[in-house]
Amino acid sequence: MPRPTAAQLAYGSATVIVSTIAMLLLSQTSTGLGVAVISAAALALGLLVALTVPVPRRRGRHAARTAAGAPTGSAASAASAAESAQDARVPDPRTASAEHPVHH
Repeated sequence: MPRPTAAQLAYGSATVIVSTIAMLLLSQTSTGLGVAVISAAALALGLLVALTVPVPRRRGRHAARTAAGAPTGSAASAASAAESAQDARVPDPRTASAEHPVHH
């Protein structure tokens, strides 16, 4: 089972705290059983929220670079775009003519 991300932990914890306080204030319960039921419902809701937070998908060698501490964000997407262009093995038209002159 994969480990939860920081976003999943944050959203799940915030959901548990906020929903517990809201339900306790709205129900105005003072019995131990009422508090236990509300706490269990808030915990279930927090777990549901934590499991439905979208998790970023990693594929292939990009996953190894990201896990190894490569830069993330726009710098990583620019580097990824540059690698994709190199992986395609399509020569740049400006450099292709300079590298391979045409002899007539």
